[in-house]
Amino acid sequence: MADPHDDAEIDASRAPLMDHLIELRSRLLRSLAAFVIAFGIAFSQADHIFNFLVQPLVQAFGPGMGRLVYTKLYEAFFVEIRVAGFAALVLAFPIIANQLWAFVAPGLYRRERAAFLPFLLATPILFTCGAALAYYGVMPVAFHFFLSFQSGAAQSGIAQEALPAMGEYLDLVMSLILAFGIAFLLPVLLMLLERAGIITRKQLIGARRYAVVAAFAIAAIMTPPDLWSQFALAIPLILLYELSIIGIWFTERRRAAQAAAAE
Repeated sequence: MADPHDDAEIDASRAPLMDHLIELRSRLLRSLAAFVIAFGIAFSQADHIFNFLVQPLVQAFGPGMGRLVYTKLYEAFFVEIRVAGFAALVLAFPIIANQLWAFVAPGLYRRERAAFLPFLLATPILFTCGAALAYYGVMPVAFHFFLSFQSGAAQSGIAQEALPAMGEYLDLVMSLILAFGIAFLLPVLLMLLERAGIITRKQLIGARRYAVVAAFAIAAIMTPPDLWSQFALAIPLILLYELSIIGIWFTERRRAAQAAAAE
């Protein structure tokens, strides 16, 4: 049953459609301005950011041993543009998320705001954990594995040397960071689906074996074709699935306690 105080609060926040559209326009402009400012800052530091992203490859090659090439005159410039855009999105995300929350929150009940706010706070933390695992745990090992296929001319009659291109390397790094970051949002997704009544904890427990298979299938699709990368994503996905079940159990107990207290 809805709380009369919550109904009164939502009634007080109601506004004509045009006011909502004006507010939406204002918040979109603020988000765009935050992204543009962040892009300007990131572009001025794009070479330093790219040097940071290239460190796993440096470790795999060995200091001073490897090199990145570009085969098009404009490729290095567009790599810096993409690096700046990627970094700007990360920098501006807190402001963009805050603007989105400020637009949506007045239309929610107080208890709904209290329920969704932890998910909003957990999203960047979990994404950062996944990105850190990809950068510090997966990339150095995976790149070392790929570079192990190099050989000298004395072994096969022709030298096999890795000459990764800047654009292709950036694509690989960004895809790995995004894949691991998004995969680590699994608990947020499952707990939101449970709160919406789409799934239940019993269904998640019953689907555990399928979740294990799905975790390895997702890892095989989203990571390079080496076993370490696939296990490095699949195992955390399985653990996060179990963590989601535990989290849902706690929320069920809390809701039951609140319902008992209300009665």
